[in-house]
Amino acid sequence: NEALVTAARHAMLCSLFCTSCADACVAEPMDMRGCIRACLDCAEVCAATARLAVRRSSQNIDMLRAQIQACITACDLCAAECDRHDHEHCKLCMTMCRECADDCRKALPTVC
Repeated sequence: NEALVTAARHAMLCSLFCTSCADACVAEPMDMRGCIRACLDCAEVCAATARLAVRRSSQNIDMLRAQIQACITACDLCAAECDRHDHEHCKLCMTMCRECADDCRKALPTVC
């Protein structure tokens, strides 16, 4: 399933981008707690999604579909939070979150 492979790849990358953005937010002079939390939450959800998506034996399709939907939600929320800030790391994270959410939306109907 090429769509699922692409979504898993982007979820792995998105997890790294979100972790990096959260780390960069710590160094910002203003209060970035909301962005840090959104990024760390998204990183965890994306990492779990990538792991579930690449498992091949005895997949629980209902669990995978729920996880992909959770990834879409987490990425949408994180992108919206990062969009509120003018930092380069937030812009990069926002872009990756949107790409990941789009790929997950494409993969979701293929998981059955």
